[in-house]
Amino acid sequence: ANLTTQKRLASSILKCGKRKVWIDPNEVSEISQANSRQDIRKLVKSGLIFKKPQVSHSRFRTRELAAAKRLGRHTGYGKRKGTAEARMPSSVLWMRRMRVLRNMLRKYREQGKIDRHMYHELYVKSKGNTFKNKRVLMEHIHKAKAENARIKALSDQAEAHRLRNKAARERRAQRIASKREALISGEQ
Repeated sequence: ANLTTQKRLASSILKCGKRKVWIDPNEVSEISQANSRQDIRKLVKSGLIFKKPQVSHSRFRTRELAAAKRLGRHTGYGKRKGTAEARMPSSVLWMRRMRVLRNMLRKYREQGKIDRHMYHELYVKSKGNTFKNKRVLMEHIHKAKAENARIKALSDQAEAHRLRNKAARERRAQRIASKREALISGEQ
């Protein structure tokens, strides 16, 4: 028996494609009698026609492959389609690095670890590709701060030395002047 009409009507009623319509092969004669939507509805109610379940499309294998790729598997030369630049553009790497370094500089300036002059100097240097990563920049900052502190200590020391010498000179001049006055007054 040819059940194309019944299948077409059933697919319309069940709101699915014809490939999803299941017709009971043991009840072909009864189903072939049905030629209206109402009849088909009755058959659907009695369970001689029903909508097949959706075929599942498993993600299991995909997830497993993705997990393996995260561990670095399946990424050899044979698996690559694009150039290295297309797969991970150097401009993106550069932007990432700049953002990391600039954020760090901004944070250090806000915390008062570096002053605005040092901030500007390091900002320009990082733009000039001086620092490879955050660690290198941090080390540079520590070194620069230590150097600045050393220079300041030396300059303070020199200043103190100068003041001490100046005071000694003044005292000596006063001593000599007082001796001279004493000599002059003694002669008279």
